[in-house]
Amino acid sequence: MMPISSPHTIGQNSVSKVMMTVFAALIPGILCLIYYFSVGYAINLVLLLITTLTVEALVLWLRKRPIMFFLKDGSIIVTAALLAVALPPLAPWWLTVIAGAIAVLFGKHLFGGLGQNPFNPAMVAYAMVLISLPVFMTTRWADIDNPSGLFDSLTIIFGFAADQIDGFTGATPLDYYKLNIERLTSEEVYTSPLFENWGASGWTPVNIAFLLGGILLWYKKIITWHIPLSLLGALALMAVLFSTDADLKVPFTLHLLAGSTMLAAFFIATDPVSAATSNKGKLIFGAGIGILIYLIRTWGNYPDATAFAILLMNFAAPLIDHYTRPRVYGHKTAVKGFKK
Repeated sequence: MMPISSPHTIGQNSVSKVMMTVFAALIPGILCLIYYFSVGYAINLVLLLITTLTVEALVLWLRKRPIMFFLKDGSIIVTAALLAVALPPLAPWWLTVIAGAIAVLFGKHLFGGLGQNPFNPAMVAYAMVLISLPVFMTTRWADIDNPSGLFDSLTIIFGFAADQIDGFTGATPLDYYKLNIERLTSEEVYTSPLFENWGASGWTPVNIAFLLGGILLWYKKIITWHIPLSLLGALALMAVLFSTDADLKVPFTLHLLAGSTMLAAFFIATDPVSAATSNKGKLIFGAGIGILIYLIRTWGNYPDATAFAILLMNFAAPLIDHYTRPRVYGHKTAVKGFKK
């Protein structure tokens, strides 16, 4: 029997309930991706669910851990969903399977499993396949003018009649703008089908959908506002300060509403295991990601830099936590820094 002393409170949110809420909040964005671009995103999700659950069960068995207990927590489902929307929708099936296995093996269990991974598993897998297989990761994006249906997506992903396919689109709005603004004006760049009057074709409603899902997570108190607001604020400030001329740099609106910005701000950067934990630390952590996203997008080789920005700040999270400890009750100041 538990001894009665101080008031004991029992949280209403179990790990599985939190994870299922996160997965539900992802669904509007996933549906938008499928509608505007390709059923390949749904195929990615199915492949990753099968792969990650299988590899997770195998690793748990090898580690002599209770398999069903950990499978039911839902964390691997969220990892699969995040990776499914990060990978190109027409990536070959074997690349998707490899990425799923990397997420479980190297992103999660290499460090001890759930709650002990210093890096976001989905971003670890994404970064590794992007560096290892850059051609497949940059030339398998669906065409906004001709979204691929179920049959076309299956044909491309599984390699049926691959010799009859002339090629794949290789540009996202951020990629296209960055590559062409050096020789064209912004008005000429915006004549591409990748853009429309109010932003990036398809990508703007996708980002709005992820934004709404993120607001739901905040409303349900799954996440706090600190990381998303500081990330978006820092990214917007960098774009306003250094991208004032749209004829030279990617403009402010595309930084926020093209690519994976809202997905990163609300679903990936807010991972409670790999992010900073104190409120002040979360503000620094999110701002760091926003600044790095802008720097890598503008001067780096990768047009959408969210994975690398988040992984770099995951490195810094323990140090940020060490210097942003909150004040302990009964003490006048917080204990900060290294003490002898």
